[in-house]
Amino acid sequence: MASYDYDLFVIGGGSGGVRAGRLAAGLGKKVAIAEEYRYGGTCVIRGCVPKKLFVYASQFSEHFEDAAGYGWNVGDSTFDWPTLIANKDKEIARLEGLYRKGLDNAGADIIDSRAELVGPHEILIKATGKTVTAERILVAVGGRPNPHKSLPGYELCISSNEAFHLEKLPKAIVIAGGGYIAVEFANIFHGLGVETTLVYRGSEILSRFDGDMRRGLHKAMEEKGIRIICHEVFENVEKAPDGRLKATLKGGEILIADQVMLALGRMPNTEGLGLEKAGVELGKKGEILVDDYSCTNVEHIYALGDVTDRVQLTPVAIHEAMCFIDTVYRDKPTSPDHDLIATAVFSQPEIGTVGMAEEDAAKAHEEIEIYRAEFRPMKATLSGRTEKMIMKIVVNSGDRKVLGVHLMGPDAGELAQALGIALKAGCTKDDFDRTMAVHPTAAEELVTMYQPSYRVRNGERVQS
Repeated sequence: MASYDYDLFVIGGGSGGVRAGRLAAGLGKKVAIAEEYRYGGTCVIRGCVPKKLFVYASQFSEHFEDAAGYGWNVGDSTFDWPTLIANKDKEIARLEGLYRKGLDNAGADIIDSRAELVGPHEILIKATGKTVTAERILVAVGGRPNPHKSLPGYELCISSNEAFHLEKLPKAIVIAGGGYIAVEFANIFHGLGVETTLVYRGSEILSRFDGDMRRGLHKAMEEKGIRIICHEVFENVEKAPDGRLKATLKGGEILIADQVMLALGRMPNTEGLGLEKAGVELGKKGEILVDDYSCTNVEHIYALGDVTDRVQLTPVAIHEAMCFIDTVYRDKPTSPDHDLIATAVFSQPEIGTVGMAEEDAAKAHEEIEIYRAEFRPMKATLSGRTEKMIMKIVVNSGDRKVLGVHLMGPDAGELAQALGIALKAGCTKDDFDRTMAVHPTAAEELVTMYQPSYRVRNGERVQS
C-alpha cells in the first residue's frame, strides 16, 4: 500500500475548501490546505461580505432623506471613503482569522503558498519548492473576474476585486455588464454619490431572473439617477489627457469617467494549476469536469465550488464540501442538491428569488398561474419615497405546486431564504392560502393573494 504525506490535500482556502479541510481533519485525517492569497476566498475577502458592507454604507444617503418624514432633522452629512475602507479591512481580517483558527483547531496544516499539481498524487508548494504527496486531492480554487482581454484598453479598467481597494472614491464610474455584480456595484457607487453609468449588451439587466424583477429594478435604478445603456458594448477604453478615462461605445458615444469597471462574468481559476499533469479533464471554459459526487475523471482527485462552474454561490460550495466529506470519509455517498437554490441580488431595491421564473415555468408547464402584487412599502408612506415593492408567486395550475417566488424590495433576500424552505418542502399555493398573515408587514401579501393576476396557457398569457 502506498504511503503519502497527507490523506487529503486541499488546494484553495475559500469557504468550500476550508469547510472540507476542517471537517476531514476533525475526523482524524492528516490534512493540508494551501492558499496563495488569503483564507476565506472570494466571498469573505473580495466578494459577498465586503460587498454587503459597501451596500450598507451606500444606503445611508437614502436613510438620511427618509428620516425627515418621520420628524428627524439629520442636518448636513458627509461621507469618508478611507474610513469605510479601513473598517472593512478590519472586519475582513477578523473573519480570515476565524477561518484560520478553525483549521488550526481541527489540526490541519495551513500552508500560505500557491500549490500546483506535478503528478497524480504530487503537489508542489511554490513558496518552498517542496513537493508533497496526498492520497486524495481536493481542488477548490474558485474563480476570478474575466479581464476581457479582447477589449482594447482593458488594462486601464478595474474589476470587482480592485473596487474594494480604491484609494479614493471616483466622481464618475462606468460599469460594463448586466449581471448581479454589475448591478450591485452600480447601486453602491450611486448611493455613495458617484455619477454612475451601466452599459449592457443585452436588452435588459439580470438576464437569468424573472422578467418582472428585471424590469422593476431597471426602472427603480433609473429613477434614482443611474444611467443604464442597453444594447451596447465598449469599443475601447483610453486614458484622456487629463488623466480620466474615455470609454467609447460601439455606437459612437463617448463616456468620461474616473474609473471603468468590467463586470463581464467570472472564469474558473485553473490556469497554471498543473491539472494536465495529473490527467484531470477540463471543460471549454477551463472548468474542472466532475461527476455527481464532485469527482474528476481521476478517481482520487475531486473539485468543488466555482472552479467547477456548476452554481457559483458560496453556500453551494459549502454544501458541496459537506457532500464530499459524507461521500469520501463517512461512507455515505451524497450528491450535491442544486435544485431550488434561493438567491439574492443586493441591489437597491433588493431582489430575492427562489424557483422558476415565469418565463421558464411557462415553457415547462401547460398552464401556470401568476399571483402578483406591486405596492409602496409602509415605510415609504411617511418618507415620501416612491419606490415600489413587487411580490410574485408562480404556480403550476395542474397540481397547485408553487414553482417560484420572486421579490423586489426591502429585505427581499431575507424573505427568499425563508421561502426557500417552503418550496424545498414542496408546498402548494393552498399552503400559502391557509397560512395566517403577520400584520402589518410587506410579507403578508404572500399569503393574501387568493386570486391569480393572470394565467399563462401554452405560452400565451390569458386573463383569469
